[in-house]
Amino acid sequence: MNPNTLHPAEIEVLEARLGLRIAARLSEVDVPADVSERLRFARTQALARRRTAAAGTLLPMGAGGTAVLGHGSRTNRDGPSWWAAALGSLLPLLALLAGLALIEDWHAERQIRLAAEIDATLLTDDLPPAAYADPGFLEFLKTSRE
Repeated sequence: MNPNTLHPAEIEVLEARLGLRIAARLSEVDVPADVSERLRFARTQALARRRTAAAGTLLPMGAGGTAVLGHGSRTNRDGPSWWAAALGSLLPLLALLAGLALIEDWHAERQIRLAAEIDATLLTDDLPPAAYADPGFLEFLKTSRE
């Protein structure tokens, strides 16, 4: 097995197997308390380094067949700061409100243009505006279409 020809996922699987073998072997051996404490500390540091290295990257498929995404850069190890979470929640809301305001403005502008077009047609027509208020004129329009 040449390590240069292996896929990164295969390398991770081999590393995980090696880690499990070493852990099983170490659990069989009775080690002194100070060595056990140093091993626990080293394991904690290795896991912390792996978490920071995997942040923001796509990790390989898990046992359940689901991919796990990293959380990007973090300000602390517990998760994103409160400000980042609040900003992440408020940005979509602000975009929605801005979109609604633009739609309302566009709709009002359209209504104004339609009303102006109707007014211009009424004022430039041959009939006087009082004719449009006459109920008989409405009946004339209905019967003339038929």
